[in-house]
Amino acid sequence: MPALAPLAAAPPAAEGPVTNDLDLAVGALRAVTTMQADFQQTDRNGQRVAGKLTIKRPGKIRFQYQPGVPLLIVGDGKALTLVDYEVKQVQRWPIRNSPLGALLDPTRDVKRYGTLQPTSDPSVVSLEVRDRGHPEYGVITLIFQRRASAPGGLELVGWVSLDSQNRRTTIRLANQRYGMDIADDAFRYTDPRPANRR
Repeated sequence: MPALAPLAAAPPAAEGPVTNDLDLAVGALRAVTTMQADFQQTDRNGQRVAGKLTIKRPGKIRFQYQPGVPLLIVGDGKALTLVDYEVKQVQRWPIRNSPLGALLDPTRDVKRYGTLQPTSDPSVVSLEVRDRGHPEYGVITLIFQRRASAPGGLELVGWVSLDSQNRRTTIRLANQRYGMDIADDAFRYTDPRPANRR
């Protein structure tokens, strides 16, 4: 898997290629109907966990963490839910209020809010998405690798997100697979809370 390229301090490319790469990135996101991949997540403290990512557009996502990590994140098309089975807590928030909204929210105009970032590798496209009118939504930088076999000609290889508290999370993807049948049941979860406390 290609490493996430560091952002370079090079000046932006000419307007034509920039526009084309922005169109390519938006098209690549829209071209994915279903996707599965292995992921490695690194938080701001450098702690790493791994797992399996499942996406079904529009709006559905599942982060199934490795055995021993009592967390689950699922998006059902409207909200993201973080389930902590260790402490039996469930948190939900609208997809549009998350940096992941750029990846999942079908109403988010990525082209309107996206800005290409210069990279040191011409095979890498880096797209920062932020809604300056809603800084509380956070920022996500999507990293693509040019690959003819991927939907839209670009393969999503990871992202870096900053939430409204400026907490940084890096996701790297590997073994991306596309176009499989995925049941909506994959984006449900077992609520760990006692029934009388829900």
